Amino acid sequence: MTEEASAGGDEGTADKAGAGRQRESELRLTDARALRAYTHPTRMRLVGMLRVLGPLTATRAAEQTGESVASCSYHLRMLAKYGLVEQTGGGRGREKPWRATTDYTSWPGYSDDPAVADASAVLSTMIAEQYFERMTRALERRRELPREWQEAEEFGDSQLYLTADELRSVRDRIRGVIEPYDARLRDASLRPEGARLVEFLRIAYPSPEVDPPAATERPDKGPDEVSGEGLDQASGEGPDRAFGETPDQVPGDLAGDGERGRGRERERGEGG
Repeated sequence: MTEEASAGGDEGTADKAGAGRQRESELRLTDARALRAYTHPTRMRLVGMLRVLGPLTATRAAEQTGESVASCSYHLRMLAKYGLVEQTGGGRGREKPWRATTDYTSWPGYSDDPAVADASAVLSTMIAEQYFERMTRALERRRELPREWQEAEEFGDSQLYLTADELRSVRDRIRGVIEPYDARLRDASLRPEGARLVEFLRIAYPSPEVDPPAATERPDKGPDEVSGEGLDQASGEGPDRAFGETPDQVPGDLAGDGERGRGRERERGEGG
């Protein structure tokens, strides 16, 4: 399964999003037409904004996105057609508030229907591109953060040999750690003092650069050579593979005081 929370949503604080009716946790898109309709940067951004900022009119959405009011109104109606947003009631015309119907959108990670599989792949690729764009923006502004937040951030990755069942188990356990904090997105009263909106990426996939070894194949090289990075087998720590460098060598001093980036991937969204 693939899911994303607020792809393309702007940063900001919010009152209780979707006040009035309790919104559902997840909307699953399984129709190729719905998947193609959602695969649009403006629509993704609108849904993300409504999830984070709460109800907005088309006029207010236009101010936030830089799009025209007419464009936002059109995209909101298209999103409503597939159940991603809805009007809250009150207001007239383009001044009617819209809200997100769910906290997450999900779509199939696998489908026997070629149309659904193709549409899902295109959507996943667009989501990944938005993740990268937003992460890059955050890195460019990172030095503006207080030291405590720079030290608390995570930036790293791990390379693991797992079976499909083990990967599924790891994925579910990570979700379980994050789940208790989900309600804070829609209920501001649950947020402790000092809490900020944090984007936590969850991305794990079979490496496209390494063919799976034969079942009977045994490496002739020692563990350090097999790792390809001189990994410290005792500590499990080594160079950050995102840059091919150790944390204190990451360009732009992204590793802060050297306590970050210890080979652990910052994630958000199973396949998205």
